Amino acid sequence: MKKNLASACLFLSLSGLVWGQEVVTPNENLVVEGVPPITRSLVEEIGQYTESRSAAFLSWHPTRRAMLIQTRFADVPQLHQVAMPGGARKQLTFYPEKVGYAHWRPGRGDGFFFSKDVGGNEFFQLYWKDAASGKVTLLTDGKSRNTGGVFSRSGNKLAYESTKRTGKDTDIYWMTPGDPSSEKLLLQGEGGGWTVSDIAPDEKGLLLQNFVSANQSELWWLNPVSGEKKKLTNPKEKVAYSPAVYTPDGKSILFTSDEGNEFARLFQMDLGSGQSKVISPKLAWDIASFTLSEDGKTLATVVNEAGAERLHLYEVPSMREIKIKAQIPMGTIGGLSFHHNNRDLGFSLNSAQTSSDAYSVDVRTGVLTRWTESETGGLDPKQFSTPEPIRWKSFDGKEIYGFLYRPPARFSGPRPVIVNIHGGPESQFQPVFLGRNNYLLNELGVAIVFPNVRGSTGFGKSYLAADDWEKREDSVKDIGALLDWIGTQPGLDAGRVMVTGGSYGGFMTLSSMTHFNDRLRGGLDVVGISNFVTFLEKTEGYRRDLRRVEYGDERDPKMRKILEEISPTNNVQKITKPMFIVQGKNDPRVPLAEAEQMVAALRKKGGTCWYLMAKDEGHGFAKKKNQDFQFFATVRFIQEVLLK
Repeated sequence: MKKNLASACLFLSLSGLVWGQEVVTPNENLVVEGVPPITRSLVEEIGQYTESRSAAFLSWHPTRRAMLIQTRFADVPQLHQVAMPGGARKQLTFYPEKVGYAHWRPGRGDGFFFSKDVGGNEFFQLYWKDAASGKVTLLTDGKSRNTGGVFSRSGNKLAYESTKRTGKDTDIYWMTPGDPSSEKLLLQGEGGGWTVSDIAPDEKGLLLQNFVSANQSELWWLNPVSGEKKKLTNPKEKVAYSPAVYTPDGKSILFTSDEGNEFARLFQMDLGSGQSKVISPKLAWDIASFTLSEDGKTLATVVNEAGAERLHLYEVPSMREIKIKAQIPMGTIGGLSFHHNNRDLGFSLNSAQTSSDAYSVDVRTGVLTRWTESETGGLDPKQFSTPEPIRWKSFDGKEIYGFLYRPPARFSGPRPVIVNIHGGPESQFQPVFLGRNNYLLNELGVAIVFPNVRGSTGFGKSYLAADDWEKREDSVKDIGALLDWIGTQPGLDAGRVMVTGGSYGGFMTLSSMTHFNDRLRGGLDVVGISNFVTFLEKTEGYRRDLRRVEYGDERDPKMRKILEEISPTNNVQKITKPMFIVQGKNDPRVPLAEAEQMVAALRKKGGTCWYLMAKDEGHGFAKKKNQDFQFFATVRFIQEVLLK
């Protein structure tokens, strides 16, 4: 009896079940339609795969060798401090909503700012937490969307972006940290693409980026006293520039750009003459990110090599490479930041075998140190699949890239396949930890392919622009070519394939179902675009014009006709296989109506359509209890559609 009671209590904590029930009862914020019962035994079987954690490095403490990280111990990620490598994680924020980016105030360590929204609505507010008292102060208006957050080197100023003036234009402000009454408007932006990237060492200038599209952006300089602004870049073609940073003397800036090249290289611009020069070694891939030590003597770069990221360290100005002694696993590297000691470089590392964790490397010795070791639900990380880079030719001969995760060798015969398409579309799947999806590989024996269709970043600017406007469906044809490729692989079963994806990947899922219905078992669309016209008319104002640059302007009659023709809601009659639609009610990017109209259209024609909507989520589910139920329902869909 005691054993059964203990099992019941464990299950109650996992799934919110009332004692005695044999099925999962979804929490009060979930709307569930058409999803068959999820049994207690299934939840218990999946259990461990839902319990992995992750940790993201955010900021160094300015006076101690300690890290500020983001990790989850309850339902949503919060801020924690780690005082030493492998040290205990001390929780610093306690909210029912996810806490996002945060940074210690330079030089003093008397507090830090952080950002947080409500229910996934992405109307982020900035807060200040005083280190001594623990008091939290709201810095922004509590209503508008506020993003970024860049400290001056002295810590006297905090610059950020806000939409509070018009609701759609992004303006630049700064204030004295912790004192919202000191807020000053520095720039009235036009459009939603303005961001602040750095403040001059003497605080007499700011570097700004105006993002137009994934293929086009601008760098600007702003005088915070007079309001004078000057464009620093003026290429003759569309060029993408990363946010720029000042060198320690304030006389030059560093940035990456694909100007004159297919891939992003690192440039240095002399502000006096306006002349730029390439300072990075010759590479065949993008420099995805970079950072400079406070003394300007060490440069760290991350190079994206077909999705896998490699860390490189250089002495400045000689650009002699510093050898890193440990082998860093294939994966992704983010959050690069030097400690004020100019010796320790902090970052987050995510690989197929480990979820994201915080690391540092000593640039003097090249020694790599792991600061956190996030749990994988008690599962042995060595059993997780290592992704294989794959390539295939599309309809026009263009080579398309992706990664294949295979199930363990104990599963014999050709394996069923899930094609999982990333969002963006200006994004990229990279070889990362799959979390819950490892259950699909290890226990269900399903192979998973993550394609990087045309329009993905990381493969050159021509590849990135190859799906724009009227070429939108060329990326869908890349999925058709992938289905052909699957048919040539003896270890994969071309007769058992389903497709899924989130956001733009949700559109790709729906569109793939309209084009390749006979070759697919079903589709799972998560927060996906179902009609480009209604999407562009209703996505939040601050991002509407930015999306028109990528997808096309629905106000142009010719483009509107094309967008209507390719929208899944207008081709729903071609879908005869089961569909599963997942959506967050508060989604500011892809509004709830995109899911509702697709569900209605599928059901009107008599099709099978499961539906899951969370009232307390936005563009994807952030709360663990909702993520868990979504995954349980996903497994049921896979069992019914792909494995039967």
